[in-house]
Amino acid sequence: MNRSRLLAVAASAAVLALGPALTLPAVGAGTAYATPASSSPAPSAAVSAQLPRPTGPHAVGRTTLHLVDSGRPDPWVPSAGARQLMVSMYYPARPGTGGRTAPYMTLEEARHLLKLRVPDATVPPETISGVRTWAHSDARPAHGRFPLVVLSPGFTLPRATLSGLAEDLASRGYVVALVDHPYENAGTTLPDGHTLPCAICDEFPEVGQAVVESRAKDVSFVVDKLTGRHPAWRYARVIDTERIGMAGHSIGGASAATTMAADPRVRAGVNMDGGFQTENPASGLDGRPFLMVGQQERTLDDDWNQAWAQLDGWKRWLTFVGADHGSFTDVPLLADLVGIPDTAPLPYLRSQALTRAYVAAFFDLHLKGVPQPLLDGPSPANPEVSVRLP
Repeated sequence: MNRSRLLAVAASAAVLALGPALTLPAVGAGTAYATPASSSPAPSAAVSAQLPRPTGPHAVGRTTLHLVDSGRPDPWVPSAGARQLMVSMYYPARPGTGGRTAPYMTLEEARHLLKLRVPDATVPPETISGVRTWAHSDARPAHGRFPLVVLSPGFTLPRATLSGLAEDLASRGYVVALVDHPYENAGTTLPDGHTLPCAICDEFPEVGQAVVESRAKDVSFVVDKLTGRHPAWRYARVIDTERIGMAGHSIGGASAATTMAADPRVRAGVNMDGGFQTENPASGLDGRPFLMVGQQERTLDDDWNQAWAQLDGWKRWLTFVGADHGSFTDVPLLADLVGIPDTAPLPYLRSQALTRAYVAAFFDLHLKGVPQPLLDGPSPANPEVSVRLP
């Protein structure tokens, strides 16, 4: 099974979340601190790589939140104290407002990512941190109220690897909370400049179920802080608190189901190519809609077939022919920057276009009530996608 495209940047990282069916070679209670995105290092002028342009009608803004759950010690490093989360907030913005385009990730996050996954790489970390984005730092939000979608990245992968999807959803009229789960990824930079390293990256699959359960708590806390009486985000007024969804990649996708089972506020969920990690992966969703999007090998996964059988509400199972595990993220772009050839039959730009289109269609249907024929069966425009119906 060829996986060279899965980033040496994250080769075993993304794979760790696949589960046993697939293997590869390889600070005070509820305190929240807003951190301007512009405080992060600026992208290198020498780097020209850029995420694909968002496809929606809105300009995109981004701010960054530092959330601290003092009621819960960090599950992986208890000596670190309360659980801390870094969250990138993407949202529909007023054109022409805000500062420069937001940085992709901090220099130290890029350095940690390369050190963890490509220790012999000669590529400078600026090559990764300097990827150009489309969101403008601290732009003023557009008028109106928008559904909230929480995004959770793959195991060992920083939240930045879902930036392309986050920007696109925001451009289509969603507020997006893209969450970093510290000590579960290569590195998370805090507002004081300190970057937390990964503490459990070598412990998969033993920690798989514990990770999805912990992420469910992380996401519920984020929703609390965005929708409560005294929200952590200054633009929280634009969130429609009755329309909340979640999507994730790899173990982040598995966490979408776990989060929905634990938190009825999350009305719809998407798993992008993640092994579910639990014995009853889709139990407890109470008929809420769920979308499974994966590569062809997923059709052979016991936990995916079990989850499909358990889903008792609206459901679809999409297979992207020619995709691999990283195809649903920015990982192929980063792999190219590191010098890893793209060997997946489905090209990066095409996999990005398909991921964006189908994830947005799902949320448009279930959070906005807009009919989506794209989800009703095969599309002549998208021959790479097979659609499994109930």
